[in-house]
Amino acid sequence: MKTILVVEDIRAERKLISALLTYAGFNVVALDSVEAAWEWLEKNPIPNLILLDIILPGKNGLELCRQIRSHKQGWEKIPILFCSSKAEDFDRFWALRQGGTDYITKPYAPQNLLDTVIKHIDN
Repeated sequence: MKTILVVEDIRAERKLISALLTYAGFNVVALDSVEAAWEWLEKNPIPNLILLDIILPGKNGLELCRQIRSHKQGWEKIPILFCSSKAEDFDRFWALRQGGTDYITKPYAPQNLLDTVIKHIDN
């Protein structure tokens, strides 16, 4: 079973994404901060994909993306899908420039989120 790490601070959004991905057959680990995600990444096998919000308490998702990409244990290959309410072209550009693989804006259609996740997990 493929594992997706979801980093989203809004509880309702985290539960919705987790339920959608679990229903689609993925193992989901849902956390609410960059610090919790980093700790999980250091102690567990590499996930098949990270779904990451930008606006988080403490460090933001862009910082976590940069940390992951500069890590030396093969983490640079993990697909990182940003899922954010920041909808400007600049936000998308900057997230991808930091090492993101793809970018979806909230609100999103559930099928669009699933299709994007599947596209990057199956590559």
